[in-house]
Amino acid sequence: MGAAMAANLAAAGYRVLAYVRHADQSDKLTRIGLQPTTQIADLFGCDIVVTMLPDDAAISDVALGDTDQGVLGLAQGLAPAAIHLCMSTISTAMAERLASEHAKRGQGYVAAPVFGNPDAAKERQLFIIAAGASGDLAHCQGLFDSLGQRTLVVGSEPWHANLVKLVGNMMTATALEVLSEAVALFLKRGVDPRLFVDVMTGTMFGGRAHKIYGDKIVRQAYAPGFVLPLVLKDVRLALAEAEAAGAPMPSVGVVRDRLITGIARGYDNLDWTALGLIAAEEAGISPVPAAAQ
Repeated sequence: MGAAMAANLAAAGYRVLAYVRHADQSDKLTRIGLQPTTQIADLFGCDIVVTMLPDDAAISDVALGDTDQGVLGLAQGLAPAAIHLCMSTISTAMAERLASEHAKRGQGYVAAPVFGNPDAAKERQLFIIAAGASGDLAHCQGLFDSLGQRTLVVGSEPWHANLVKLVGNMMTATALEVLSEAVALFLKRGVDPRLFVDVMTGTMFGGRAHKIYGDKIVRQAYAPGFVLPLVLKDVRLALAEAEAAGAPMPSVGVVRDRLITGIARGYDNLDWTALGLIAAEEAGISPVPAAAQ
């Protein structure tokens, strides 16, 4: 996701300096028009630094560094008035911590996680969920326009965007689980599940998630996009938010357990459409589709 997004910014005319945590990725970034660096200090002169990282631990390393080891992060190195634009899917607690650390130093912090898969990132079709100070959002709008089809501002507190993203991913995972169970039922009864999915997505469930992922589940298309461990991370974070708020989400616990099952079966590098594979296996359907072997 991050490489495709950075390439789109470069194509839009921005000078993009791409920090890579693993040096073996440098050649790939050079080929798509980016200027790679393995030194985070090279970013400290930037007006806006965009981060697209997988989890809280990764964003903490990059943004907060390790002061005990003398390793500076973005918060310690960026100039006052510079903006950290965090497009990662992280916990609300981490978002609040990042906002606080940047505010102490007079820096801006905007949270802008996205809805969309890697193909959508390449085609600039992402939906961007943004929150932060109005001036900082305005300063980032040009980047948003170069990355996505629509920007939805959900508040002035950055963590609001992360809450929307986590719950949105949880809802999508739950929709995929229900679709998967329904497809498994039709397969067990010897009826083409394509007919069912087409009927439902043409009537009661015409949203993007049901249409796009329903088709993939029927086709047994499990090629990695949003892989199961990252889905599980987001579902767990959503459940933690629910627990902290005293808002039970019992159906989501089922999805969490399905994801754990899939990872235990070695499907950790498959897309979340592999919930369809897991549901089929639980229904006793075999052999395992070739896409998951």
